Amino acid sequence: MTLEQLRIFVEVAERQHLTQAAAALYLTPSAVSSAIRALEDRYGIPLFNRVGRRIETTETGRAFLIEARHTLASAQAAEMMLSEMGSLKRGSLRLQASQTIASYWLPPLLVAYQARHPAIAIELTVGNTQSVAEAVLAGGADLGFVEGQVEDEALTVKEIGQDRLVIVAAPGHPLAHGKPVAARKLLDCRWIMRETGSGTRSAFAAALKAHALDPARLDIALTLPSNEALVSAAGASDLATAVSELVAGPLIDGGKLVRINFDLPPRAFYLVHHRQRYRNKASLAMESGILD
Repeated sequence: MTLEQLRIFVEVAERQHLTQAAAALYLTPSAVSSAIRALEDRYGIPLFNRVGRRIETTETGRAFLIEARHTLASAQAAEMMLSEMGSLKRGSLRLQASQTIASYWLPPLLVAYQARHPAIAIELTVGNTQSVAEAVLAGGADLGFVEGQVEDEALTVKEIGQDRLVIVAAPGHPLAHGKPVAARKLLDCRWIMRETGSGTRSAFAAALKAHALDPARLDIALTLPSNEALVSAAGASDLATAVSELVAGPLIDGGKLVRINFDLPPRAFYLVHHRQRYRNKASLAMESGILD
Protein backbone atom coordinates (compact mmCIF):
# COMPACT_ATOMS: atom_id res chain seq x y z
CA MET A 1 0.00 0.00 0.00
CA THR A 2 1.36 3.40 -1.00
CA LEU A 3 0.52 6.95 0.07
CA GLU A 4 -0.59 7.63 -3.49
CA GLN A 5 -3.12 4.78 -3.29
CA LEU A 6 -4.40 6.20 0.01
CA ARG A 7 -4.79 9.68 -1.49
CA ILE A 8 -6.73 8.25 -4.43
CA PHE A 9 -8.96 6.19 -2.14
CA VAL A 10 -9.74 9.18 0.11
CA GLU A 11 -10.61 11.41 -2.83
CA VAL A 12 -12.95 8.80 -4.33
CA ALA A 13 -14.54 7.96 -0.96
CA GLU A 14 -15.17 11.60 -0.06
CA ARG A 15 -16.72 12.41 -3.46
CA GLN A 16 -18.41 9.06 -4.07
CA HIS A 17 -17.50 9.74 -7.67
CA LEU A 18 -14.57 8.29 -9.59
CA THR A 19 -14.42 10.86 -12.41
CA GLN A 20 -14.59 13.86 -10.04
CA ALA A 21 -11.83 12.35 -7.89
CA ALA A 22 -9.69 11.80 -10.98
CA ALA A 23 -10.11 15.46 -11.97
CA ALA A 24 -9.15 16.65 -8.47
CA LEU A 25 -6.04 14.46 -8.55
CA TYR A 26 -5.10 15.37 -12.15
CA LEU A 27 -5.25 11.70 -13.09
CA THR A 28 -7.20 9.76 -15.68
CA PRO A 29 -10.29 7.88 -14.53
CA SER A 30 -8.65 4.61 -15.59
CA ALA A 31 -5.60 5.31 -13.40
CA VAL A 32 -7.86 6.02 -10.41
CA SER A 33 -9.93 2.90 -11.08
CA SER A 34 -6.78 0.78 -11.34
CA ALA A 35 -5.44 2.08 -8.02
CA ILE A 36 -8.71 1.28 -6.23
CA ARG A 37 -8.87 -2.16 -7.81
CA ALA A 38 -5.25 -2.88 -6.79
CA LEU A 39 -6.10 -2.12 -3.14
CA GLU A 40 -9.18 -4.31 -3.22
CA ASP A 41 -7.40 -7.18 -4.95
CA ARG A 42 -4.41 -7.09 -2.63
CA TYR A 43 -6.48 -7.35 0.55
CA GLY A 44 -9.32 -9.35 -0.93
CA ILE A 45 -12.11 -7.08 0.23
CA PRO A 46 -14.30 -4.56 -1.62
CA LEU A 47 -14.02 -0.92 -0.61
CA PHE A 48 -16.79 0.33 -2.92
CA ASN A 49 -20.09 -0.99 -4.18
CA ARG A 50 -20.68 -0.41 -7.88
CA VAL A 51 -24.35 0.45 -8.25
CA GLY A 52 -25.11 1.06 -11.92
CA ARG A 53 -22.91 4.00 -12.89
CA ARG A 54 -22.55 5.10 -9.25
CA ILE A 55 -20.16 3.98 -6.54
CA GLU A 56 -20.55 4.05 -2.80
CA THR A 57 -18.26 3.01 0.04
CA THR A 58 -18.84 -0.32 1.70
CA GLU A 59 -18.88 -0.67 5.49
CA THR A 60 -15.22 -1.66 5.28
CA GLY A 61 -14.52 1.30 3.03
CA ARG A 62 -16.06 3.72 5.54
CA ALA A 63 -13.96 2.30 8.38
CA PHE A 64 -10.85 2.36 6.21
CA LEU A 65 -11.48 6.02 5.29
CA ILE A 66 -10.95 7.06 8.91
CA GLU A 67 -7.59 5.28 9.09
CA ALA A 68 -6.53 6.53 5.67
CA ARG A 69 -7.17 10.14 6.68
CA HIS A 70 -5.11 9.69 9.86
CA THR A 71 -2.25 8.13 7.90
CA LEU A 72 -2.20 10.94 5.35
CA ALA A 73 -2.26 13.55 8.15
CA SER A 74 0.74 11.86 9.77
CA ALA A 75 2.55 11.80 6.45
CA GLN A 76 1.90 15.53 6.00
CA ALA A 77 3.26 16.21 9.48
CA ALA A 78 6.40 14.22 8.67
CA GLU A 79 6.75 16.15 5.42
CA MET A 80 6.54 19.43 7.29
CA MET A 81 9.17 18.29 9.78
CA LEU A 82 11.62 17.54 6.97
CA SER A 83 10.88 20.87 5.36
CA GLU A 84 11.58 22.70 8.63
CA MET A 85 14.86 20.84 9.05
CA GLY A 86 16.03 22.39 5.79
CA SER A 87 14.83 25.96 6.31
CA LEU A 88 12.86 28.32 8.53
CA LYS A 89 10.49 29.38 5.76
CA ARG A 90 7.55 27.98 7.69
CA GLY A 91 6.88 26.41 11.03
CA SER A 92 5.64 27.04 14.53
CA LEU A 93 7.08 27.34 18.01
CA ARG A 94 5.14 26.53 21.19
CA LEU A 95 6.61 28.17 24.27
CA GLN A 96 5.63 28.13 27.92
CA ALA A 97 7.20 30.49 30.43
CA SER A 98 6.80 31.36 34.08
CA GLN A 99 5.38 34.80 34.77
CA THR A 100 8.40 37.01 35.36
CA ILE A 101 10.15 35.67 32.27
CA ALA A 102 7.02 35.83 30.11
CA SER A 103 6.10 39.37 31.10
CA TYR A 104 9.46 41.10 31.51
CA TRP A 105 12.45 39.15 30.19
CA LEU A 106 11.29 37.18 27.16
CA PRO A 107 9.25 39.67 25.05
CA PRO A 108 12.24 41.60 23.60
CA LEU A 109 13.85 38.29 22.62
CA LEU A 110 10.65 37.16 20.91
CA VAL A 111 10.47 40.41 18.95
CA ALA A 112 14.07 39.95 17.77
CA TYR A 113 13.42 36.31 16.89
CA GLN A 114 10.29 37.16 14.92
CA ALA A 115 12.19 39.84 12.98
CA ARG A 116 14.77 37.20 11.95
CA HIS A 117 12.19 34.50 11.23
CA PRO A 118 8.89 36.20 10.30
CA ALA A 119 7.32 33.01 8.92
CA ILE A 120 7.51 31.19 12.28
CA ALA A 121 4.27 31.36 14.27
CA ILE A 122 5.00 31.75 18.00
CA GLU A 123 2.53 30.70 20.69
CA LEU A 124 3.41 31.67 24.27
CA THR A 125 1.54 30.30 27.28
CA VAL A 126 2.16 31.62 30.78
CA GLY A 127 2.27 29.47 33.90
CA ASN A 128 4.54 28.83 36.85
CA THR A 129 7.73 26.79 37.03
CA GLN A 130 5.91 23.58 37.88
CA SER A 131 3.28 23.88 35.13
CA VAL A 132 5.89 24.85 32.52
CA ALA A 133 8.00 21.78 33.30
CA GLU A 134 4.89 19.59 33.11
CA ALA A 135 3.98 21.04 29.70
CA VAL A 136 7.44 20.30 28.27
CA LEU A 137 7.31 16.77 29.68
CA ALA A 138 3.88 16.15 28.17
CA GLY A 139 4.82 17.54 24.76
CA GLY A 140 2.58 20.61 25.09
CA ALA A 141 5.53 22.97 24.63
CA ASP A 142 8.67 22.83 22.49
CA LEU A 143 10.62 24.98 24.96
CA GLY A 144 10.03 26.09 28.52
CA PHE A 145 11.44 29.07 30.42
CA VAL A 146 11.45 28.89 34.20
CA GLU A 147 12.68 30.80 37.23
CA GLY A 148 13.00 27.85 39.60
CA GLN A 149 14.94 24.63 39.73
CA VAL A 150 13.61 21.75 37.64
CA GLU A 151 14.80 18.24 38.38
CA ASP A 152 13.66 15.57 35.94
CA GLU A 153 15.90 13.17 34.05
CA ALA A 154 13.75 13.55 30.94
CA LEU A 155 14.49 17.29 30.71
CA THR A 156 17.57 19.24 29.68
CA VAL A 157 17.94 22.45 31.70
CA LYS A 158 20.27 25.30 30.68
CA GLU A 159 20.90 28.59 32.47
CA ILE A 160 20.10 31.53 30.18
CA GLY A 161 20.08 34.57 32.45
CA GLN A 162 19.87 35.92 35.96
CA ASP A 163 17.43 37.90 38.03
CA ARG A 164 17.28 39.19 41.59
CA LEU A 165 14.42 39.08 44.04
CA VAL A 166 13.71 42.11 46.22
CA ILE A 167 11.49 42.53 49.26
CA VAL A 168 9.11 45.45 48.89
CA ALA A 169 6.31 47.07 50.84
CA ALA A 170 4.27 50.25 50.86
CA PRO A 171 5.91 53.46 52.17
CA GLY A 172 5.45 53.58 55.92
CA HIS A 173 5.94 49.83 56.44
CA PRO A 174 7.85 49.21 59.71
CA LEU A 175 10.83 47.74 57.82
CA ALA A 176 10.87 50.37 55.06
CA HIS A 177 13.32 52.61 56.92
CA GLY A 178 16.29 52.07 54.63
CA LYS A 179 18.52 50.49 57.27
CA PRO A 180 19.76 46.89 56.91
CA VAL A 181 17.18 44.44 58.21
CA ALA A 182 18.14 41.39 60.24
CA ALA A 183 16.83 38.10 58.89
CA ARG A 184 14.83 37.33 62.05
CA LYS A 185 12.86 40.56 61.57
CA LEU A 186 11.26 39.06 58.46
CA LEU A 187 9.28 36.78 60.78
CA ASP A 188 7.62 39.83 62.32
CA CYS A 189 6.01 40.80 59.00
CA ARG A 190 2.81 39.68 57.39
CA TRP A 191 3.31 38.54 53.80
CA ILE A 192 1.77 38.20 50.37
CA MET A 193 3.16 35.23 48.43
CA ARG A 194 2.86 33.62 45.02
CA GLU A 195 1.28 30.17 44.81
CA THR A 196 3.16 26.96 45.61
CA GLY A 197 4.98 25.83 42.49
CA SER A 198 6.06 29.31 41.39
CA GLY A 199 9.74 30.03 40.86
CA THR A 200 9.48 33.27 42.83
CA ARG A 201 8.17 31.53 45.92
CA SER A 202 10.69 28.71 45.66
CA ALA A 203 13.62 31.11 45.26
CA PHE A 204 12.51 33.18 48.25
CA ALA A 205 12.11 30.06 50.38
CA ALA A 206 15.63 28.95 49.43
CA ALA A 207 17.01 32.37 50.39
CA LEU A 208 15.33 32.20 53.80
CA LYS A 209 16.76 28.74 54.42
CA ALA A 210 20.23 30.11 53.63
CA HIS A 211 19.68 32.48 56.57
CA ALA A 212 18.58 29.59 58.79
CA LEU A 213 14.93 30.66 58.63
CA ASP A 214 12.11 28.19 58.11
CA PRO A 215 9.80 29.53 55.36
CA ALA A 216 6.90 27.76 57.08
CA ARG A 217 7.20 30.27 59.94
CA LEU A 218 6.26 33.22 57.71
CA ASP A 219 2.88 34.80 58.46
CA ILE A 220 1.35 34.57 54.96
CA ALA A 221 -1.86 36.55 54.85
CA LEU A 222 -2.49 36.27 51.10
CA THR A 223 -1.49 33.88 48.33
CA LEU A 224 -1.95 35.44 44.88
CA PRO A 225 -1.47 34.04 41.36
CA SER A 226 0.57 36.78 39.65
CA ASN A 227 3.44 39.18 40.21
CA GLU A 228 1.23 42.15 39.33
CA ALA A 229 -1.27 41.08 41.98
CA LEU A 230 1.54 40.88 44.55
CA VAL A 231 2.83 44.41 44.04
CA SER A 232 -0.66 45.88 43.73
CA ALA A 233 -1.72 44.33 47.04
CA ALA A 234 1.54 45.27 48.75
CA GLY A 235 1.16 48.91 47.68
CA ALA A 236 -2.33 49.04 49.18
CA SER A 237 -1.64 47.30 52.50
CA ASP A 238 0.80 46.75 55.34
CA LEU A 239 1.92 43.43 53.80
CA ALA A 240 5.40 42.76 52.41
CA THR A 241 6.20 40.64 49.39
CA ALA A 242 9.17 39.27 47.48
CA VAL A 243 9.18 39.73 43.70
CA SER A 244 11.59 40.14 40.84
CA GLU A 245 13.47 43.41 40.62
CA LEU A 246 12.17 43.59 37.04
CA VAL A 247 8.62 43.71 38.39
CA ALA A 248 9.12 46.02 41.35
CA GLY A 249 11.65 48.45 39.83
CA PRO A 250 9.19 50.87 38.13
CA LEU A 251 6.97 50.97 41.24
CA ILE A 252 9.96 51.68 43.48
CA ASP A 253 11.09 54.45 41.13
CA GLY A 254 7.57 55.89 41.18
CA GLY A 255 7.42 55.93 44.97
CA LYS A 256 4.54 53.46 45.23
CA LEU A 257 6.71 50.78 46.84
CA VAL A 258 9.81 50.86 49.01
CA ARG A 259 12.60 48.32 48.85
CA ILE A 260 13.32 46.74 52.22
CA ASN A 261 17.05 46.62 52.85
CA PHE A 262 17.57 42.88 52.94
CA ASP A 263 19.77 41.39 50.23
CA LEU A 264 18.56 38.30 48.45
CA PRO A 265 20.91 36.29 46.22
CA PRO A 266 20.51 36.30 42.43
CA ARG A 267 18.49 33.53 40.88
CA ALA A 268 18.89 31.94 37.47
CA PHE A 269 16.51 31.80 34.54
CA TYR A 270 16.52 28.44 32.76
CA LEU A 271 15.58 27.10 29.34
CA VAL A 272 14.04 23.62 29.40
CA HIS A 273 13.50 21.09 26.63
CA HIS A 274 12.79 17.38 26.42
CA ARG A 275 15.88 15.18 25.99
CA GLN A 276 14.33 12.70 23.58
CA ARG A 277 11.59 14.46 21.64
CA TYR A 278 12.27 15.75 18.14
CA ARG A 279 13.37 19.39 18.23
CA ASN A 280 12.25 21.39 15.23
CA LYS A 281 14.36 23.97 13.48
CA ALA A 282 12.37 26.81 15.02
CA SER A 283 13.17 25.75 18.61
CA LEU A 284 16.84 25.21 17.81
CA ALA A 285 17.04 28.72 16.34
CA MET A 286 15.36 30.17 19.43
CA GLU A 287 17.81 28.45 21.76
CA SER A 288 20.79 29.49 19.63
CA GLY A 289 19.66 33.13 19.62
CA ILE A 290 19.30 33.20 23.41
CA LEU A 291 22.55 31.44 24.24
CA ASP A 292 24.77 33.22 21.69
